Amino acid sequence: MQRNVEIICTACNKETFLRREPVYEGLKKVGEKLFCVSCGSPFNDESEVSFKKKAASSVFSEADKPKQIKVFSSDEANVRNCRRCMHYVVNPFAQKCGLTGRDVLATDQCWSFEVKPVQEKADGEKAESPQ
Repeated sequence: MQRNVEIICTACNKETFLRREPVYEGLKKVGEKLFCVSCGSPFNDESEVSFKKKAASSVFSEADKPKQIKVFSSDEANVRNCRRCMHYVVNPFAQKCGLTGRDVLATDQCWSFEVKPVQEKADGEKAESPQ
């Protein structure tokens, strides 16, 4: 749990930090003492401390986001490449056609092409089903 430590001290009127020191009775912690780091002025409790407000600003705006890049044109998406085929099988050692059993590359094309079913991601985008 991170607590706010940035304050504006009422004694020295500086933007500074709050120092928390534990108070013990024997080996049991019973509370905390609060002090200004700059001037050492004590506070009785957190209601006396004027905490600095956190600014809700962001470094980047919507204009800074990159434009979505479209890699494939509409006619390139209809190419009958093995990587888009439902019979395309990938493992760490080889890429194979599940229909013919031949070694293939992702960019190979064949006449037994069948479109791989499309699954939707959690955010609504469409994605090719994993193989």
